[in-house]
Amino acid sequence: MSDNTLSVKKILLVEDDRQLSGLVSEFLISEGFDVKQEYRGDVVEKTVLSFAPDLILLDVMLPGKDGFSLCRDLRPNYTGPILILTAKGTDFDQVLGLEIGADDYVIKPVEPRVLLARINALLRRGQFALKPQESSAVSYGGLSINKGSRQVSLDGENIVCTSQEFDLLWLLASKAGEVQNRDYIYKSVVGRPYDGLDRSIDVRISRLRKKLRDSNETPFRIKTIWGQGYLFVPDAWV
Repeated sequence: MSDNTLSVKKILLVEDDRQLSGLVSEFLISEGFDVKQEYRGDVVEKTVLSFAPDLILLDVMLPGKDGFSLCRDLRPNYTGPILILTAKGTDFDQVLGLEIGADDYVIKPVEPRVLLARINALLRRGQFALKPQESSAVSYGGLSINKGSRQVSLDGENIVCTSQEFDLLWLLASKAGEVQNRDYIYKSVVGRPYDGLDRSIDVRISRLRKKLRDSNETPFRIKTIWGQGYLFVPDAWV
């Protein structure tokens, strides 16, 4: 069993290459995970409801329904981590996956231990977020963020956030009025240092701004401080 779990974690593996799916599943089971395999995209939404996975490992090119469409359609109701597994390596594909709600991506072929590290990093953040002693809440005007329940509301409306979107918002809001540099954000939210090229945090900031009625062109709630990082403005939520 992976050392970051207190109980068996369930992974839904969606991959149409049955040989590859079998190898990945066998490896993850050997690491202590409960793995459910699906080979078509058009059955995944029902499986998510019945299996209730802690994490979804999702290929892009699938029969029935592609991974990008699945990720987009799952996100309104599924807030667990989604890790994209794809042979595509263009910036467009990577950014698109993050924009529609994926938490991270790995490009095939990937070493099993690298895949395991990414999975553990995503699950570890969710586990730490649920520790009772860390439960707290902050409010700024009409914005309320509850870390214990991982809920966000703006002017009474529930705002659905992915796991990493919530972690990013909490990090910024809990240090409101202070510029947070990119390296610190990447290490805290993504789980690895900023390499100068990764755009995942930029994409999540953009998604948060849209959800929180901010502007990406002239942001006033979550500001970009060029050459430094991002700033959560505490008095911009009235």
